[in-house]
Amino acid sequence: MGYDKIDVTPAGPVGAFVSGVDLSDFDNTTLDELRQAFSEHSVLFFRNQNLTPEDHIAFAERWGDINVNRFFAAVDGYPQIAQVLKEPDQKINIGGGWHTDHSYDQIPALGSMLYAREVPAVGGDTLYASTCAAYDTLSDGLKETLSGLTAIHSSRHVFGRNAEREEAMSGRIGNPDAATQDAEHPAVITHPLSGRKSLYVNPGFTLRFKGWTDEESAPLLQYLYQHIGQPEHTYRFSWEKGSLAFWDNRATWHWAVNDYHGKRRLLHRITLEGEPVAA
Repeated sequence: MGYDKIDVTPAGPVGAFVSGVDLSDFDNTTLDELRQAFSEHSVLFFRNQNLTPEDHIAFAERWGDINVNRFFAAVDGYPQIAQVLKEPDQKINIGGGWHTDHSYDQIPALGSMLYAREVPAVGGDTLYASTCAAYDTLSDGLKETLSGLTAIHSSRHVFGRNAEREEAMSGRIGNPDAATQDAEHPAVITHPLSGRKSLYVNPGFTLRFKGWTDEESAPLLQYLYQHIGQPEHTYRFSWEKGSLAFWDNRATWHWAVNDYHGKRRLLHRITLEGEPVAA
């Protein structure tokens, strides 16, 4: 499809670079084109943006209501903005493994807008995977099997009181007593914007299939995880100061690569409320 006000260049199997727009000042026609591009490509990448926290919030609010994160430390004075930070002396990063944000919520988040404030000269990329492209490349038999399955998701094992790495994340992730979310979602959803089928399971928050034991679920889940993460379904985004990535949690996974020890990396994240997902 064509665009009148923006330039959209596909990045690979998932994502597209968008140029010709200042995210702090654009009209509704441009917003409509951005919505179209978001539906088509699942992740939008913007370079050379100069956003204040107010600009970031205003951009997000043009897409929907903001989800105030329960667990992440917020930017001072801006509870809507979660701080994604790794200091030079810290070894563990935030998001260092394939996952989909907020799949543990009864109504999962639409997506997140991550804006780079300070990034290392080398390293700290983010990987994205298309769960829609991954569904398309499954066999018809497996698609049929998955069509009848429901997956169980939870926040407890990641953010709760007994979560691993709790001490190492002190000051960056907290409020463990709020990690009480459990949710059931179809293993395959129909994306509310594009209408495409999407595999809605992820290694971060999915526990098992409903009616199955952990042991019974593990082989199929591991197969799906390996399948989704194949290179032909993924794109690796390299950050620069002033870059913004806006991804769709219903159509993608992401993974923050932890390969920059000794360097500081600071990004600001806003997450948007979504709508119920359905088969």
